This record gives sequence, C-alpha cells and structure tokens, in this order.
Amino acid sequence: MIAINNVTVAFGGFTLLDNISFHISENEHIALVGKNGAGKSTLMKLLTGEQSPTSGHIDMPSGLQIGYLPQIMQHNKGRSVIDEVMTVFDHLHGMEAELERITNQLGERTDYESDDYARLIARLNEINDRLSLESGESPRVQAERTLAGLGFKTEELERRTETFSQGWNMRIELAKVLLSRPDVLLLDEPTNHLDIESIEWFEDYLKSYRGAVLLVSHDRKFLDTVTSRTVEILLGHIHDYKVPYSQYVALRAERIAQQTAAYENQQRMIEKTEDFINRFRYKPTKSNQVQSRIKALERLDRIEIDETDWAKISLRFPPAERSGDVVFKGEDLTVGYPGKVVFSHAGIEIKRGEKVALIGRNGEGKTTLMRVMTGELAPISGEARIGHNVHIGYYAQNQEDILDKNETVFGTLDRIATGDIRTRLRDILGAFLFKGEDIDKKVSVLSGGERARLGMAKLMLQPYNVLALDEPTNHMDIRSKDILKEALRQFDGTLIVVSHDRGFLEGLVDKLYEFRDGRVKEHLGSVSDFLEKRKLENLQELERRYTPAEKAPQKKSAAQEEYAVRKSDTKQQRKLRTRVDYLEKEISRREARMAEIEKKLANPGNNDDILELTREYLEQQRDRDAFFQEWGELSEQLDI
Repeated sequence: MIAINNVTVAFGGFTLLDNISFHISENEHIALVGKNGAGKSTLMKLLTGEQSPTSGHIDMPSGLQIGYLPQIMQHNKGRSVIDEVMTVFDHLHGMEAELERITNQLGERTDYESDDYARLIARLNEINDRLSLESGESPRVQAERTLAGLGFKTEELERRTETFSQGWNMRIELAKVLLSRPDVLLLDEPTNHLDIESIEWFEDYLKSYRGAVLLVSHDRKFLDTVTSRTVEILLGHIHDYKVPYSQYVALRAERIAQQTAAYENQQRMIEKTEDFINRFRYKPTKSNQVQSRIKALERLDRIEIDETDWAKISLRFPPAERSGDVVFKGEDLTVGYPGKVVFSHAGIEIKRGEKVALIGRNGEGKTTLMRVMTGELAPISGEARIGHNVHIGYYAQNQEDILDKNETVFGTLDRIATGDIRTRLRDILGAFLFKGEDIDKKVSVLSGGERARLGMAKLMLQPYNVLALDEPTNHMDIRSKDILKEALRQFDGTLIVVSHDRGFLEGLVDKLYEFRDGRVKEHLGSVSDFLEKRKLENLQELERRYTPAEKAPQKKSAAQEEYAVRKSDTKQQRKLRTRVDYLEKEISRREARMAEIEKKLANPGNNDDILELTREYLEQQRDRDAFFQEWGELSEQLDI
C-alpha cells in the first residue's frame, strides 16, 4: 500500500535516514522504534508530505487517507469539546449541500441527453455512494462515544477547549483523527497523556481497526497489545522484525551480539591487513600483494555498531543556593479558572530539600498547582506563599511554547548562558545526548524526546534551588529517563515533579500529594508505600474513575473467632504455612535478582542489554509485590 523507496534525509552534513526502504501493507499494525532523535517523527512527516526526502521517493495510492497525530501540535480554541470534534464531519455537510444543489439543478433542466446533464448524474451518484458508506450512526453519537472512550465526562463536552490542559486537548485531537476513519493511522506517542482506562479503550479500538497503523510509543505493553511487526531505526538504517515488541527486544539483542562479533572479527582482519601493508609497502617483491590489499580495504564494507547506545553518561545540576526552610505553603487553597474549581481547601507545605511528587488523574489540578507556585495563576481563595530566597526553575509539559523553533540546539543555550558556564555548553549538551552535528540542528527538526532533553538542559544554566517539573519524561526513552533520574537524585535543592511513571519516581521522591475528586491529600513515604497502602499495582491505576477502595478490616464470624482461639494445627493451617514459606523464599529470590540487575544497570557492560534488564527488573518487582501482598494476607490469617 505504501512503499518507502531508497529514502535519504540529510541536514547539512548530517544524515538522519540513509537510503531506507520498507513497505506498509494494508491493515498492518507496526511499531516504529529507535532512540530519541533516530528519525521516527521525521519518517511520519515524510509519509504525510509535511517534509520531503533529500533523495528517494514514497509511493502510495492516490486518494489514500492518512490520519496523523504528532507529538507536538497546535490546539484549536474558541469551541466546545463536542463542537471541535464535530468539525471532522464538515465534509459530510458539504456533500449534503452539494447533493441538494445538484438535485435542484436536475429538477430545473430539460437537456437530458447533454454531456453536462450526464456529468451531474455521475456526480450525484458519486456523492450518494460516499454518503451511504458513511451512514449509520449519527456523527454526534460517534463523537460522543469516542470522547467517552478517551475519558471525557458528558458534562465536560460543552466546556471550551481552552479550559482543558494540554493532555486533554491532545485527546480531542486524537478523537478527531480516529473519527476521520483514515486508511492509515500515524500515531506519534499517543498514550503520553492517556489514563489507564483510556489506554485500555484505545487498545481495543486499535486491535479491531481495519486500516494500517504505524505507531511510536515507549509503552511496551501497549505496543505488544496492538502491533505485530516492529521496525527499528538505528544509525539511519532500517531493521525490520516481523514480531511484536517484546520478541523484537530478544531478537535485537541476538542481532547486536552477532553484529558486535562480526565487527570485532573485521577489526582484527583490518589490523592484520594494515600491518602487512606497513611491513611490506616498500618491498618491490611484495608490491602487487600490498596494492591488492590496499584496494581490498578501500572496497571493504565497514561494519558499524551503535557504540554510544549504552555509554555511561552522567550529569549534575549546579549547586543550589540555600532557600528558606519552607519553600511553598498553601493554606485553605482553592484553585481553578473562571467557572471551574479544580480543587478546594487544600493544605500543602513543601520544605527545603524535599523531593515531592504530585500524582492523580489528569485534570485534577497538578499542573494548575505548579502555575500557582510559579505565579502564573492566582488562587481563587486561600493563601499561597513562596518561601524566602526561592528561585523556581519550571519545566512545562509543552516545550513547543518555550523553545525557539528557528534557533539551533547550541544557540538555545548560548543565548541565555553567562560567565564561565559558556565554556561548558558543549559538555552540558553532550550529557543530554547531543553529540557532534546534533548541536547545530534547528529546534524545529528535533523530536519530542530531544526537545524534552534540551528544555531540561536550559534549567541547568541557572542555579535554581527549586525544580518544578511537569511530566519531564513524557517523550524520553529509558536511557534518557535514567540519566535524568540520577541527576535529580543528586540535586541538593527542592524537587516538585508531576509524573505517572512509577519507575522514574521510585527511589526519587519521599513525599506525595494525591489530587483526587477536588481534594489534595498528603502521603509521606515512597511510591511503593503509597501503592501498597492504596492496594494499587501502579500509578496508572489512579486514573481509573473507580479505584479500589482501601480494604476495611472484616469482622470475624463466631466460627472464625473460635478457630483463632483454638489455633489447632489443622490441615488447612499446614497448607497456609507451606504457602507462606514458599512466598518468603520467592520474595527473597526476586529481591536478590533485583539487586543483581541494579548493579548491572549502575555499571552496564558491553554485552548487557539495558532494555532487557529493565524489563526483567520490572517483572521481578511486580512478582515480588504480588507475592508480598499474598504473604501479608496469609500471615494475617495465621496471626503471625
């Protein structure tokens, strides 16, 4: 259906995509993967025609409809949610109006044998055919059902789009793309702003979607659920795997191992050949052999491997100037917008040096609170105070609104850098994975992940003592997240972060504020402590409209009371004790393996697959948590 033929994309002296070719078949669901900046978003723009290749061409049938959801987009204002989504059906209204005009003309004309009359009849039939194909449910019903699947409540459909956060506006754009029913869906990180219920609905939608799908996402489970083929962009080249993402990870590890072995063998051969040339270059009796080997080296197709993929890179935020003991305090705080209260009567206190996470369902007020902290928004009532000598560095979700698209990566930092730090700009950019020609790229051509890293790099140029980060990892791959997390762990100031990423927050924050149903509640401790208390598997579970209630102690029956008093060693108790012993051993095994993986992730070797290690770590952690929960329940029954 779509053929990418020998396509190259180059910027100045930098080649992003190098003579790539592959084919997208009808109804095929493909995951497009690769590290940030590899060219995934660029490839999608090539398919939509927003960008042209330097060489090569893309072939597709005429009239093919493509629906594209980019990472970064402009949101329309001035309409209600439902009215904005209904604009997708404007073409139907146009066809209906044209149908009426043609019908009126045919009723007035008598030149039944003319070519013009025949053309009108043909157009009338064409419009009727198209309208019949799209008939069925009314457009309004389709729009409301799709918006409900994406998490909108009925009472929110009449609210104007500008009263919603960026994440909710992205859902509006996604609804429009889906309702347009294109032949091909191009989705660039569509789940970044979706809650768990919306993701589950979206997974079901895509599984039954009959068109082709090309999808970029860092959500492994989502990719495994909705795709059956994985196309990797690596060093400008395409590697095509006819398997879902998890199987691709295993096959990729094998390929890299084989590639590394082939590279090492080739390097040994090159070294021996060069040694022969150097030894006999000036011996007449060996001249033919020397020249033959020189030509052989020139013709040699050199094997390349992504040597910098897992290089150990670290960065540090500058030392933070001491602030007052209380960084921010909100008393009886009610916050919102005209006609809309987001949360009310909140008590919030953040002290110097604390690392705090703001968690909860989208639209409950996390970003709104950050706007209050930075002075962008005044509270409706109550008091919001910033502490003494507090300097806040704010990272907003949408870097599109902050970065100058016409500036280069280097120029973005150079414009605001002062003093000695200007001599360290290349080092800072290198720590954020901008190497070589990367620093000369225009911001306009950067991927979402690269813009996220560049926006974070800007924060390092001033010694802020408070960092307020709103979804900083949304567009980052696993490697970038790890680098940022370690830098934030070492940061000696105060951190306030909005995130749904449990792995990122675990071991980073020591206090959480939960935003739920218009209220804000403080939780002391780690993310794991919070999830265990709420009986949740992950932070995405908070996004469910109906979260599991905390279990109340169940009153024991008279028989149970008698059983507990007797504590006889019955067969049932023996079974429970056996199961408890087994769980304790399994918990210990999981924790031991997690400790081994943590050591490898802290200092990975050349043959260590970070993605695979991370996957295994999360699986071990999930199993351990499940075993621990069961152990606690059984231990309570045994009164251990």
